[in-house]
Amino acid sequence: MRVKAILDQKGRAVLTTSPQATVREAARLLSEHHVGAVIIVDQHEHIVGIVAERDIVAAIASHGAEALDKPVLLIMWKNVHRCSEDTSVGELMAMMSARRARHIPVEHQGRLAGIISIGDVVKAHIRQIEREAEEMKAYIAS
Repeated sequence: MRVKAILDQKGRAVLTTSPQATVREAARLLSEHHVGAVIIVDQHEHIVGIVAERDIVAAIASHGAEALDKPVLLIMWKNVHRCSEDTSVGELMAMMSARRARHIPVEHQGRLAGIISIGDVVKAHIRQIEREAEEMKAYIAS
C-alpha cells in the first residue's frame, strides 16, 4: 500500500498557517480542528516548517506565557521530513519510527499535497490486515 491510497481514502485537506502566525494562533488552530500538527507554508504553498502540540508545550515551558505571542517561525521544525504519494506504508512507518515523527507531510511536485499521521498509518495497516484475512477465509472456503 502507498501513501496515495491513504490520502485518497482520508482526504488531502491539511491545516496550514504562515511563519508569521503567532504560537497562540497555531495553538487555537490545533484545538479547533482537533489535530496534532500544523504545517507552516510560504505564499507558494511550499513547506517551510511544522509545529506540533509538543513544540508549543516546550516553548511555554522554556519561555512562559510570552511564547504564545511569538511567531511560529521561532519554534517550528524547519527540517521537515516529507514523503511522496509513492512512498510505501512500510517506508513511512520506518521514517516515523526513526524520526519519532507523528505527522509527515506529503509533497507532490514541491507543493504540499496532504499529511499522514501515525493514526492514519495504523488504520490503513489494520484495514490491509483485515482485507488479507478475509481473502484467506474466502480462499479456504472455496
